[in-house]
Amino acid sequence: MVHLNTGFTLFLSLLVEAVPFLLIGVAFSSLLLFFVNEQQLVSVLPKNAFLGALVGSLMGVLFPVCECGNVPVARRLIVQGAPTAVSIGFLLAAPTINPVVFWATWVAFRGQPEVVFLRVICTLLIATSIGWVFSYQPDIGPFLQENVARSRFRDRPKRNLTGGSSNQPSLLQGGTFLQVAGGETLQLDTPAAQRLVANPVQAQSPVSKLQLVVDNMVRELRELGAVLVFGSAIAATVQVAVPRETILGLGQGMASSILAMMALATVVSICSTVDSFFALSFASTFTTGSLLAFLIFGPMIDLKNIGLLLTVFTGRAVFYLFALASLMSFALALAVNLYLG
Repeated sequence: MVHLNTGFTLFLSLLVEAVPFLLIGVAFSSLLLFFVNEQQLVSVLPKNAFLGALVGSLMGVLFPVCECGNVPVARRLIVQGAPTAVSIGFLLAAPTINPVVFWATWVAFRGQPEVVFLRVICTLLIATSIGWVFSYQPDIGPFLQENVARSRFRDRPKRNLTGGSSNQPSLLQGGTFLQVAGGETLQLDTPAAQRLVANPVQAQSPVSKLQLVVDNMVRELRELGAVLVFGSAIAATVQVAVPRETILGLGQGMASSILAMMALATVVSICSTVDSFFALSFASTFTTGSLLAFLIFGPMIDLKNIGLLLTVFTGRAVFYLFALASLMSFALALAVNLYLG
């Protein structure tokens, strides 16, 4: 009974911590959808794979979302045809490369400023490198879930609501398509869209756009929220089932301490805005490299976030992300331990 109560408490704490940031991410996603000309945004992104990955990794400064909220935004970028390097770079770096997390890490480790700056540098290096690697896949479609792959822009004729055809790129999604100004089709699968079908001109009014934003948020919350609950339940179960002493007992060696903290980061699934304070509790007993591994690997891959990633990518793509991020995090943390040893 004690374990059950503890697991339920951990489950609720993960949800309470993660849901606000999921809301922020969904809100940004909806705002991008209706108030930003996404085609123009995508058109100004660098075409060069390395520069695109670097720009994507730095976009978290403008979109300060946690690892629970970056997935909806990254999915919008992918759907709108953003370069693969940009989307992957943002997905991996945004939870760490943003002013909120930088400030929180500085407050926690102001006595060890090297941890703060190494966290930013290593995250930027890993995210940019992985984004660059993924850019060598000519067509990212096989790495995407079917519904996301269908939603990317395709240059082919598409029928609109009025029964005519349009040669403009359109979102290949099921549901309602709304014809808006400029001959573009806007995919809307909400009650508000149904009301606007009779008068598409209303789609341009601020009130209508705001209503569509709310409806889109509700739709994405239904989809991602269910996955978040499932992932949080798994994370809470693992934390209760695996004694923490077992993990901490591995934390004395130069390499084993890194592996232990990476495993701990994966299991606890703590938000990047507060994970620095959690890591600080191990500062007196764990190596600097292992603390760094916790801070750079956890926001990229954890049990809670894997479920969200699987709403966008196939299992094979998530495995590649996990493998590359874990190998690079371990190598950089080991280098820090050897240098500071």
